[in-house]
Amino acid sequence: MSQLSVAENTLSQEDFTALSFNNVKFWYPDAEKPAVNGVSFSVNKGEFVSIIGHNGSGKSTLARLVCGLLQADEGSINVWGLDPSEQKNVFEVRRHTGIVFQNPDNQMVASIVEDDVAFGPENLGVGREEIGRRIDWALSAVGMTEYRHSTPTRLSGGQKQRIAVAGVLAIRPDILILDESTAMLDPKGRREVIDVVRRLNKEEGMTILLITHFMEEALLADRTIVMNRGEIVMQGAPRDIFENGEALLTYNLCLPEIINIENTLKTAGIETPPCLYPEELAEHIAACAKERGLDAVSSPRLAPSDGEKRGPWDIDIRGLTYTYSAKSPFASKALKGVSLHIGDGEFFGIIGHTGSGKSTLIQHLNALIKLPQAQKKYKPPKVKKGQIPTTMPQLTVGEYDLADKKCNFLSLRADVGMVFQYPEYQLFAETVEEDVAFGLKNFYKDLKEEEVKERVYAALTAVGLDPKEVAEKSPFDLSGGQKRRVAIAGVIVTRPKILVLDEPAAGLDPLGKKEIMELLHKLHSEWCRTVIIVSHDMDEIACNCTRACVVSDGVIFDCAAPHELFARADELVSLGLDVPLTAKICRALKNYGIDIDCDYTPEGFSQAVIQAFEGGERNA
Repeated sequence: MSQLSVAENTLSQEDFTALSFNNVKFWYPDAEKPAVNGVSFSVNKGEFVSIIGHNGSGKSTLARLVCGLLQADEGSINVWGLDPSEQKNVFEVRRHTGIVFQNPDNQMVASIVEDDVAFGPENLGVGREEIGRRIDWALSAVGMTEYRHSTPTRLSGGQKQRIAVAGVLAIRPDILILDESTAMLDPKGRREVIDVVRRLNKEEGMTILLITHFMEEALLADRTIVMNRGEIVMQGAPRDIFENGEALLTYNLCLPEIINIENTLKTAGIETPPCLYPEELAEHIAACAKERGLDAVSSPRLAPSDGEKRGPWDIDIRGLTYTYSAKSPFASKALKGVSLHIGDGEFFGIIGHTGSGKSTLIQHLNALIKLPQAQKKYKPPKVKKGQIPTTMPQLTVGEYDLADKKCNFLSLRADVGMVFQYPEYQLFAETVEEDVAFGLKNFYKDLKEEEVKERVYAALTAVGLDPKEVAEKSPFDLSGGQKRRVAIAGVIVTRPKILVLDEPAAGLDPLGKKEIMELLHKLHSEWCRTVIIVSHDMDEIACNCTRACVVSDGVIFDCAAPHELFARADELVSLGLDVPLTAKICRALKNYGIDIDCDYTPEGFSQAVIQAFEGGERNA
């Protein structure tokens, strides 16, 4: 353990303030208002502090000020006894602070995973043997040991994020800053990273600054800070912050879903003390049932789902396989015979652990990855006498046969719009208007400029952006949430029949997630026939999707309505996935003899509990 302890430093190891801000202000160039406005706070050595706030509230700017990536315009900052605004202190400040960003590609520097993890310690002059031990420990901590000799560019987004976390852990910083660093991880990966962070904090005294939109992560901290428009508006024990839920609404944050459930039950006369964990709420519901003398409590059973739908814009996939870097030492089989039907008109979900093949699967839907027989140079292999011909994968989207070389792929891509996991990868033009117009001009070359502008402005308005404010701005000057909206606008401007989104709400604050999902439902109801979302958020799937499939290690584990999928909670957890909050409460309630069958939405769960209590009272 000693060789992995937090690096010794020249400062006294007695208790002291790890970092402090005193009336700090920071403006980005040409900004009308400061991104950080008069912020004052301090964090003690060994303290675990979570920071929450809406997108654009100043959280990420604050993190960059701590490690000297940005310099304050006013006020003073002290980090581990050093002033990061003084050039002579910058290197030493960065020895003591490590930051993990939301997008892992911003931190990748090497062509081999172990070299990437070693980069930080090497620059700090750590000895070779110690670097080897740190690489072993850091990769093990994030569950990526088997990828030690892999190439980062061939990893999935979630796998890259784990490597980015490992690279910072290998530095052994005194202050670890995580800026939405678990946003793209699957639930298992998120738990693993947070477990590592908590262990470093509790066992080795590492100071943690956790910026997150996951309320369950914020609850693990010693203290929570709430930011709004560049200012600190609330701080205190996490339980105190979240129990004061009404105040959070005034800062463009949403109440934790468990509080909404408690409020609904309270309105129906089922009162429980304020609680923030599913097991805690289940215990209180069971106690309430016992007080009423209800020995057997169960809700009405849900009817089975209707199953697959059929229509002119069905998607049919049969025997889909795909290998990255085939016939090379880096060969990796991503899909291993996927067969799937997505019906015309569905709001369909795709879930799976990091590296399961989800993103590879959806990239086939608009031929970003073409089937082998659709490649220009493909020639069917000659079948020798007595041999069975190789069965080739098949994929149809509406009337498009993607196994046919003559398929009109340009037209297909106008009809099947794709929004990627990282929206900034889709942004490239000098202005937002030019960026959104790009696809429209390429797919419909005969449109007049006036019509292009009209449709671009309509698309920006549809995603909740004011064209007059953002049209002439650079897309790279926008916040993460705004970039996501511009990326979606650039796809929906062509009015695709099918809209495919890879983690559409990842990295957004709770209100931003809600707005994006409301937008997708609005598009779905008005003109977009089918919406397909890839998501690690099980509550998102339960609340929005008509059906969903689970992808595991390149194959389809199951495909059903969300309430049927999440009834198999133990199996999903074994695959590295999570289940909705309501499914966790239902599992805990079974330990008390209370059987709740619901669609696993907060509203559906609350109604099922109310019906169960009413039924139990009638039968008592």
